[in-house]
This record gives sequence, C-alpha cells and structure tokens, in this order.
Amino acid sequence: MNDTKKSITLSVVIPCFNEERTLKICVGRVLAIADESLSLDVLIVDDCSKDQSLIIAKELSSKHPEIRVFHHGKNEGKGAALRTGFEQAKGDFVAVQDADLEYDPLDLKRLLIPLRNNEADVVLGSRFLSYGAHRVLYYWHYLGNKFLTFLSNMFTDLNLTDMETGYKVFRKEVLHKIKIKENRFGFEPEIVAKIAQMRLRVYEMGISYYGRTYEEGKKIGAKDGFRALYSIFHYNVHKAPLPIQLIIYMLIGTAAALFNLLAFLILYSLGLKVVISAPIAFISAAIINYFLCIAVLFRHKAKWKSSTEVIIYIAVVLAVAVLDLMITKSLLNMNIAPAAAKAVATAITFILNFIGRRFFVFPELSSGPWKP
Repeated sequence: MNDTKKSITLSVVIPCFNEERTLKICVGRVLAIADESLSLDVLIVDDCSKDQSLIIAKELSSKHPEIRVFHHGKNEGKGAALRTGFEQAKGDFVAVQDADLEYDPLDLKRLLIPLRNNEADVVLGSRFLSYGAHRVLYYWHYLGNKFLTFLSNMFTDLNLTDMETGYKVFRKEVLHKIKIKENRFGFEPEIVAKIAQMRLRVYEMGISYYGRTYEEGKKIGAKDGFRALYSIFHYNVHKAPLPIQLIIYMLIGTAAALFNLLAFLILYSLGLKVVISAPIAFISAAIINYFLCIAVLFRHKAKWKSSTEVIIYIAVVLAVAVLDLMITKSLLNMNIAPAAAKAVATAITFILNFIGRRFFVFPELSSGPWKP
C-alpha cells in the first residue's frame, strides 16, 4: 500500500557545533520540505558552541514553533548531541541532518518513501550511489570511507555502500530501542552495527553531496577514523558472522595454544609425566583463553548467569582436555616428538574449543528480527 500521501511527522535532529555561518541556511532548507502530508519536528542540539550558533538557534525557535533547541554545557561530540535529540524526538520518523550544508534536505523526502510505504525500518542515504550533484574532494578520505564500509560490512553482513553517511532516517520506535554509547563520530559504525543486529529492513538510496573542505569547517579527522575502527570491532564482534569470529578466535586460540605448548614442554622437561604435564598446560591455557574470549570476542554472561557460565565452561574444557590428552598420548606412543605430538593435538582441539565456546559457553541471545 502506498502511504506517501498520508500525513506524518518527521523529527529532524540537527547536531550543531560552531556552525553560525550555515545553521540558519540549513534550518531554512529543512523547513522548506514541509507540505500538507509532512509536518516537521526540528530539534537543534547545540554542543557547547563557542560562536553564535546557540543564539541563532534560539532566534529560529522563537520564530518557528516546530523548532526546539537543546544545549550541552560542555562539548561532548556529534554522537552525544544525536543521543539528546533522539531522546526528545516526537515524530513518526527520525532523521539526522548535519548543521553544515553538505546534505540537501530535499533528499529526505525521497528517503522517507520506503518508510512511509512500510517497506523499510531504516533508510540510509549513500553518497556513492548515483544520484544528484557530488562535489569532488579528498581521494584519501574516499578510500578511507570505502575501507571502513568494507570492514563494517564484513562484521555486520550488510552490503552497504556508505556506512559513514550523515543521512540516516529511522522509524521512531526502532530508534528508541537503540542505546547510543559513542559520543563522537563513532556513532556511525555503532548505529549500523545495532540496526544490523536487530535484523531490520535496511534500504539505501543515492543522495546529493556538497562536501566541504577543512578550511570551510570540516571537523572529522584521523582520530575519528581510528575510533571508527574500534567501534566496528567493539559493537560487532560478538554478533559477527561465524567466519569472522573464527578468525578472531584463531588469534585468541593461537595465543593460548602457544602458552599451552610452552607450559607442556617446560613441565615435561622437568620430568613430570605426560598425564600430569599435559592437563596442567591445557587447563592453564584454557583459563587464559576464557578471559581473552570475554575481553575480546564474546560477551560475559551472554546468556547464562556467572555460576552457570563457569560450570559449562569447565565442562567444555574437561571434555576437550580429555581428547587433548588421548591424542597426545597416542602420538607419543607412536614415537612422535613431544613438541609435534602436542602441536597436532592442539590443532585438532582448536575447532572443538571454538564450537564449545561459541555455542555452549557464550551463546548469544537473538536480537532480531525486530517486530513493532
């Protein structure tokens, strides 16, 4: 059913920091998209600007009842400003609109179409899909955006073309189920990770892009790129596709396996029998593996209570330890060198370790598909 003529309200959240040159023009362009079927709820969130941005915002609010102004007492970042705006949004749908002039609010009306037709839960505007005018700017920024999008897609299993886009439109009820933690530009990969985990209906549409230079006020920098890398890893890894989790666990397992091998060789060279040295080395490595899994890959208490999680973990460790011992003893009885015997046993039990931890110790509760 086509609902593009049905009257709706769009909340437009405008994070603002030192945008006195562009804020009034930007808000004017946003207000201009309202029509008989589209009402606006405009939220300007001033992030402790040092210029006249807050004064301009309040003047606009006094003239236009659909505009509300919020102010941060200290500069917290774009993500924090959006978090404030999202909490206050009243519309049927919620859009992000930067206070500069890089994005054309007319595109918001097109991005709303899949939402109004109940075909999508989230619509992202892509600067890299063919549509409208695109200012030609920094090549290395372009490559950086492509790399971050590629990495994000690997972890989310989405096939986006522009993860870092500034144009995102959500159903309000979807957005209110997402808790934003990032304060700066890490918001972009964080929100993409969380909508992917909710298994929402995500659409992309081409948009115009009028990028600006650093001389014109562009703020994102190399520090934000590194934070984006962290955010992609941090918010995705526990829900990443199995091949990605297996690769990461391979790194964790390699660290634990090297400790296992080293500990066994030391204990065995000291004269301890294999039935003692192998289990001690294996269990010690398992403890290291457990804490690395919690710190890096899986979420502590993903499903179980702490006591249950530990009991299941111990059961998995013991089961794999028995196999590890049996394989090691068998190979030693075949006159294979201790180092080679232990290495083969470790390689065989690696996959069993991953399966045990992923599906029995740290099973993630399903977070989707989202239902209204």
